[in-house]
Amino acid sequence: MAPSTISFSPTNLQAKRCQPNGKKLPVFSPLPYSISEIRAAIPPEFFVFSTTRALLTLARDLITTTFFFYLALRIPSLHLPAPFDIYSPLIRAAAWLGYWWFQGLVLTGVWVVGHECGHGAFSPYAWLNDLVGYTLHTLLWTPYFSWKISHHRHHMNHASMERDEVYVPKTRTDLGIPSKEQEKEYGIDWDDYFGDTPIWTLMMLIRQQVLAFPAYLLTNVSGQPDYPPYTNHFSPSSILFKPEQRNAVILSNIGIGSMVFLVSVAVRRWGWWNVIALYGIPWLEVTHWFIMITYLHHTDPVLPHYRAAQWTFARGAAATVDRPFLGWMGRWFLHDVAHYHVVHHFFPKMPYYHTAAATEHLKAFLGEHYCWSDEPIWEALWNSYNKCQFVEDEGGVLFYRDKQGQAVVRAMDEE
Repeated sequence: MAPSTISFSPTNLQAKRCQPNGKKLPVFSPLPYSISEIRAAIPPEFFVFSTTRALLTLARDLITTTFFFYLALRIPSLHLPAPFDIYSPLIRAAAWLGYWWFQGLVLTGVWVVGHECGHGAFSPYAWLNDLVGYTLHTLLWTPYFSWKISHHRHHMNHASMERDEVYVPKTRTDLGIPSKEQEKEYGIDWDDYFGDTPIWTLMMLIRQQVLAFPAYLLTNVSGQPDYPPYTNHFSPSSILFKPEQRNAVILSNIGIGSMVFLVSVAVRRWGWWNVIALYGIPWLEVTHWFIMITYLHHTDPVLPHYRAAQWTFARGAAATVDRPFLGWMGRWFLHDVAHYHVVHHFFPKMPYYHTAAATEHLKAFLGEHYCWSDEPIWEALWNSYNKCQFVEDEGGVLFYRDKQGQAVVRAMDEE
């Protein structure tokens, strides 16, 4: 009997992870629809901009971050009355933790607004998109135009092994793992390649969450492996940019340089601790949330990657997953960026405030090809980090293999 074909659906993501290995793995069915067919299934009103609504969203974020900053300035003066004053340091520590959590979320939302601007999804006016996006991303240490350029190519080539810009999987050969033929003949001691202790794995995961975005901007970590060494987002002559884009890269660099100056002035005036506590730690949270959100969007054992013959824009757009990230906080502070990411990959210029309703139409049209997961996000992060190690050197449709060389889904062209 032929194996049953199983694709994405709102209910089977976790079930597929639990399937047995070997030839009984569920078979992946690539998306059969074109982008024009999918576009026709989405009502046109979901592509309409409201500059007023976008500006109100931005104003809400800026007012909220200012309010939290105002509260944080009063944390050092928090004291309980006697005889409970002995607990005042604990109260202040808890207040700082609360500030860092919520200010980090709000500033991540501010970064998301800048991301919307980069897609032209904030307003129909290109000048307003770039003015707002440049300002917001510069304040959060992101070179706006440089990242906008590479991020656009990521969307145009998502899940393509040859052309995607970020989260490109390592292959068996990249990691020096013997070929499948050698594995069948001699076997492999997988611990030689992936035998790290859980504590070391956790340390590497924390390193990823804190440093991955700056490392990507500076050294192309997790980017397209075919790019030359020293590829980065700050050199106007980088392979990432066309000659006509170099002035925009320079403008982005001027913005980052201005932040170096402003932060150095702030440190001289208010001291390292105040700058780190009020701004530095919330900014580190922005990089953490951004990496966690995007990593979980694009990295899961059931998400395919494609080589040239099998890749289409629509298939690449479908190769991502929606997650109820942080519940109501993700929806309110992060502007649905994680909850409704699939529709964003199909239509990057769709305003964020339409993505929830548009996703219902997308789900109805895609059916089992729509991917959603309610796995707790911290569990999902740990699972994906451990289970998504490499893909095969050959094949048109590829799935991650874990630390034992096992996949949870197989493509039709696999034996």
